[in-house]
Amino acid sequence: MLTFAAAVFFLIITPGPGVMTTAGFGAAYGFRTSLPYVLGLFIGTNLVMLSVMTGLAAVLLSVPGLRLALMTGSVAYLLYLAAKIAFAGARIAFMEAKTAPGVPGGIFLQVINPKAYAVNSSLILGFNYAPESFLFEMVTKALILNAIWVPIHLAWLWAGVSLHRLNLPARSQRALNILMAASMLGVVALALWSAQQVRL
Repeated sequence: MLTFAAAVFFLIITPGPGVMTTAGFGAAYGFRTSLPYVLGLFIGTNLVMLSVMTGLAAVLLSVPGLRLALMTGSVAYLLYLAAKIAFAGARIAFMEAKTAPGVPGGIFLQVINPKAYAVNSSLILGFNYAPESFLFEMVTKALILNAIWVPIHLAWLWAGVSLHRLNLPARSQRALNILMAASMLGVVALALWSAQQVRL
């Protein structure tokens, strides 16, 4: 179980669409206003986890047309987020957005987030520490995942808020935007590569 918890920590803390947008919205809108978005991410990641536990994700992703549609939607949305970051001007990511993110946006991102499926699949289907009791293992895995997920995402949100408070020069903020956007594009590239491997 401790090995599982360690794997959860290292897989969730690594930058992906969820944590990067959490930090970006924290920098743009502040902690309290961005909490609904994080709540949406939380609901979304639990929906993905439930779909992996029940086998629904495997069934849905086995349909070539549906898998392609989900991958296309995921890549398009990640490209959109990368563009929002890159073209935020002299402001830290998402500063130019007109409305604060909300619960639906967080849910949507997680449902189409390839990292969410990859992480949940490796954690839920691997690390079988209670093979004699499937229900016990699934319940404890869900509790451990959420117990680690919540503070990590709140920490990323606080990091974004703290970054904004640094009041960096405009040039540094532009460079940070480009770096964040490039990281998002890296996630897109990994998603496309993963889809290509599945087809092969």
